[in-house]
Amino acid sequence: MTNPLPELLAHGTQLTGWLIDDAAPLWFVNGVDPESGGFVERLDQTGAPIREPRRARVQPRQLYAFSMAAMLGWDGPVDALLRRGLKAYLAHYQRPDGLFRTLADADGTPLDERMVVYDQAFAILACATMQAVVGPDDAMTSLAHGILDRLSATMRHPVAGFEESSPRSLPLASNPHMHLFEAFIAWIERREHPRWREEADAVAALAQARFIDPHSGMLREFFDGDWSPAAGTPGRIVEPGHQFEWAWLLLRWAELTGQPAPPAALRLIEIGETLGVDPARGVAMNALLDDGARHDAGARLWPQTERLKANCAAAMMTGEARYWAKAAAAAESLNRYLDTPTSGLWRDKMTPDGAFVEEPAPASSFYHIVAAIAELNRAAARHGRVDAGGPAV
Repeated sequence: MTNPLPELLAHGTQLTGWLIDDAAPLWFVNGVDPESGGFVERLDQTGAPIREPRRARVQPRQLYAFSMAAMLGWDGPVDALLRRGLKAYLAHYQRPDGLFRTLADADGTPLDERMVVYDQAFAILACATMQAVVGPDDAMTSLAHGILDRLSATMRHPVAGFEESSPRSLPLASNPHMHLFEAFIAWIERREHPRWREEADAVAALAQARFIDPHSGMLREFFDGDWSPAAGTPGRIVEPGHQFEWAWLLLRWAELTGQPAPPAALRLIEIGETLGVDPARGVAMNALLDDGARHDAGARLWPQTERLKANCAAAMMTGEARYWAKAAAAAESLNRYLDTPTSGLWRDKMTPDGAFVEEPAPASSFYHIVAAIAELNRAAARHGRVDAGGPAV
């Protein structure tokens, strides 16, 4: 096999340059509300903001994305951007109980008071990541602890993990736990408090005991109230992007905590690659069923980023060239989504025939893209090269 690492590193240089020179400046100028400092939901394909309701999850994801962009070399006014963005997020989305509502209008008017665990995970994540840029901040740390305190008091599942929402809704889902896991890992990196390690360990155990099928090795999405697979088709859905994302998180958790890398993580990558990547288009698809049949052959942008991250992590752990090769293939696929008339935007959805859906670029994808570029930079640094775009993170 030809050494795939130079190709991957070249993709890293190109993607980091795209982030610093095109994406971060565009989303700073056009994707930040000039009145409130909050973040818009989408930009059209000319780069113009669309005035529409804004999901709570987009706000901390953008705080995360701009923090990571700064760590990767973007030299915009990130400190003021983050502090103003956080202020708008708290003003428009935080409920009296300290948790975050689901939706607000563009002017900040609350539109949906429901609380879902998924959204809270990103608030915890942003509070950790921002401090890597602005420095230690007691208010951000207290906010993260307060969210976890409230979730622990009101949302704990009687067996393990957390409920989906309040009031309770079924099916339960693995996905919110994945993002809590990500947030807890970010706090482990800060070495701030042992509770984050305890919470991360609990999610890792739940994933391996309940989410991942012991026979097939596949990670399921939806569950009944006792964490058994949901009835019918929902209980059979397997998302390739989440096979990759969970694999990356399990490998990162093992690396940070000194645990042995779970064999399930590499198996998830193998499943994602063999069943979840369409060889004709070279992209990770949206969804399979538990027998490997295609359930949704479309291919959104975000699974490509998670494929890249998982294979980078596996390559760093094992040193095996096949993972570098798959990471390079994922980076090449990702670049197809970023090839837009207005540089710094992206396409979100590829159809089964390989065409892209013509629609605005969702801000929510920025988090995925930046995280993938960061992992690629980390892999480059591990092999003695940090590109001119900035430090590995």
